[in-house]
Amino acid sequence: MHQARYPLIRQKSVKAGEFNMTSAGSTAKLLTFVGTTPNIGTTVASFAAAYQIARQSGKQVGFLCMNLKSAKLHRYLGKDRPIETLDTLRPELRSASLTPAKLLRAAAPMQGCPGLHILFGNLLRDQAEFFTAGDMEHLLAVARETFAVIVADVSAYWDNAATVTALRAADARLLTTTPALSNFQEDGKRWIEQVSPLFGIEQADYEAIIIYPPWRSGGFPMRDIRKETGLPVIGNLHLTESVLSHLDSGRLGEWLERDERGKQAMKEVSGHLMKKHAISYKQTPHFQPWYRKLLAHRGGVGS
Repeated sequence: MHQARYPLIRQKSVKAGEFNMTSAGSTAKLLTFVGTTPNIGTTVASFAAAYQIARQSGKQVGFLCMNLKSAKLHRYLGKDRPIETLDTLRPELRSASLTPAKLLRAAAPMQGCPGLHILFGNLLRDQAEFFTAGDMEHLLAVARETFAVIVADVSAYWDNAATVTALRAADARLLTTTPALSNFQEDGKRWIEQVSPLFGIEQADYEAIIIYPPWRSGGFPMRDIRKETGLPVIGNLHLTESVLSHLDSGRLGEWLERDERGKQAMKEVSGHLMKKHAISYKQTPHFQPWYRKLLAHRGGVGS
């Protein structure tokens, strides 16, 4: 990694949400997911969390796929050729002319989950290095003005501006890993103990999420993962064969909406994040006493 490309290296430690908080929408919460290892399910975990937060809060939630090298969410959702992606916004990002209205138009609404909007990731892998820290700062600043909550997925690659910027700017930094020793120990220590502090993000700034793959019967227990990483584990996600089947066929949304396991996926994590970051739950309708009596008389049927 060449230091000239990243002027943020070796800066002082950054408190959650402190970096680049000058925009009018700076009260919006940024929750950034990063994996210790590629292809372990970070995108599924982060998107399921965004889905749950949107459903439970009723707020406008923006999911930003900031994976510059292997974006796959569009395929998981059956959108093989999305019209708008992160790379199509490069001119606006470079000229710092992106507006909330333009970002909202570029972010696809999630069918079946009102309030959730998705900016698909960079599909031009060979141009990943052309995105600058300034581009990403501008994107996040505009996103804070557009959405009440932002969930960013940066996958497991640190050699790009998106990962560094989204982690430095985050209010919550969620590290996904698996029970495999090579993932939580070798890869985890490399990133959060060696690389992350170079950008002002200390090991204690993360919370961990464990992803269990369907084909692994072994792996290390939770207590060993906590001890080795030194991080609190706030939840887990089980990738079953059913999940993988839905991903392969572009039906992740259907799994989250209709499958019993999908309906519960990342609910524990989303609940923790909403409580910790003061993201309020959707208000239930307030009925007058006479209307409640009428509902009771009808057996709970409103009409």
